[in-house]
Amino acid sequence: MPGTALHEAKTALRRSINAARAGLTDEQRSDAGRLLRDAVLCLPEAQMAGTAAAYYSVGTEPSTRGLVYALWKRGTYVILPLLRSDGHLDWAPYEGPESMTPAGHGLLEPAQTARHSIASADLVIVPALAADRRGNRLGRGRGCYDRALEQVGPLIPTIALLYDGELLDRVPAGPLDHPVRMVAQPSAGLTRLTPAVG
Repeated sequence: MPGTALHEAKTALRRSINAARAGLTDEQRSDAGRLLRDAVLCLPEAQMAGTAAAYYSVGTEPSTRGLVYALWKRGTYVILPLLRSDGHLDWAPYEGPESMTPAGHGLLEPAQTARHSIASADLVIVPALAADRRGNRLGRGRGCYDRALEQVGPLIPTIALLYDGELLDRVPAGPLDHPVRMVAQPSAGLTRLTPAVG
């Protein structure tokens, strides 16, 4: 798909999904977050992970706060992203809800100054607006997570958290987009995907 057509297709899909998400109630978002938390916590790869890279949800994203807290409470070393001015992500440890401080773009970030690499994670949980069964993931368009996923090894589980109905037959993707290996949805639980090779 040519660059302009790809951009337009992604923009249209983002608009559609953001509109659907805006129609969800706080209770629906909270329920989805609880079901996603339980699905991820039951995953053997999550139970064995010494270090998990995750994110702290904002706005209409499925809530990850309970998941992040639960991973941390059971002894997983959890690292969360810090958005740099150049659009790349640094990673710092989560040390409980009180360790989070306001940052730009309405985000909350760890107050810790220690920096880690996402390459050290045994499990990577990423935000997404949609994904397809080949692992193509639609993000918000800044490319932060595609750049981060470049650093993740080929055997590390990468999971996109979605609402029901956001695992699609096809998500527009280009050469800079990095696929995920699983998605979690509130009703369907975890789905293992088959990223295209090459």
